[in-house]
Amino acid sequence: MRVIAGSAGGRHIEVPRGTDVRPTSDRAREAMFNRLNSLGLVVGVSVLDLYAGSGALGIEALSRGARAATFVDVDAKCVAAVNKNLLVLNSDDVDFESRVVRSDAFSFVRTTHESFDVAFLDPPYQFDGWVELLQSVPAPVAVVESEKAVDVPPNWAELKSSRYGRATIAVLERLAE
Repeated sequence: MRVIAGSAGGRHIEVPRGTDVRPTSDRAREAMFNRLNSLGLVVGVSVLDLYAGSGALGIEALSRGARAATFVDVDAKCVAAVNKNLLVLNSDDVDFESRVVRSDAFSFVRTTHESFDVAFLDPPYQFDGWVELLQSVPAPVAVVESEKAVDVPPNWAELKSSRYGRATIAVLERLAE
């Protein structure tokens, strides 16, 4: 898999083997980031890549101008792959501000004191805890990837939803209370 655009465009990303990682397709990532960019939600933002897998979504965001990314995954192989991908992508002229955390997603969102501008939520397709996760995610915008449409809690609004093969990707915004 490759980074699509930005300062790291064209560089290859390692996908951990022997895990349930299902990378977001290039076509879906391109459309996702075009939508986020049109909303002013890429350049200068901080992102949370929850269920990071290879880290492709957070790395793509950094490559396109995000100021910082935090990658969270419970799987040791995934954490190692994200760290390796960040090492390969960092160079003398491009140094991404990033942090990699090995943690269960729910534990992380419940205990972090950080807030983020955008959260990428890409759990395994059989995941069914969307309402609880969205209630806890520390970001006003969430990009969710799922096999089917996600149950959106009442305090969230769907800005855009599209289907790419098996994946449904939706951009959600937390409503003001």
